[in-house]
Amino acid sequence: MSRADDPRYAGIDPDVSPLRPYLLTSGRTQPVDQTLEVEAQVLTSQRGAAAHNSLTFERRDIVELCQVTMSVAEVAAILGLHIGVARVLVADLAELGYVIVRRPGTRLTQDIDMIERVIRGLEAIS
Repeated sequence: MSRADDPRYAGIDPDVSPLRPYLLTSGRTQPVDQTLEVEAQVLTSQRGAAAHNSLTFERRDIVELCQVTMSVAEVAAILGLHIGVARVLVADLAELGYVIVRRPGTRLTQDIDMIERVIRGLEAIS
């Protein structure tokens, strides 16, 4: 029986990882950088691109996805991850130097286009 036919998975989006969030984050609920904003922009570094094949699952997906700059919220939405899980994984990758995180400045938080993109990303999660 496939997952799509299994009644235990009824109502669960097949594009969302069936793994419990705490498995993806080794039980952590807070990122190493607790100030990481959901609107922070993430871009794969040269080191991350070089390490791509040695990374596991979601970490590899994030490094691959962020070859184009996007927010933490967009990463979560596209990969079907809980926003807290995405924050933990992105912060881990940043600490290892695999991604570069650009933090929003005061001026950026007033950028209507950026705010709308974050809202669309958050809506896609739910």
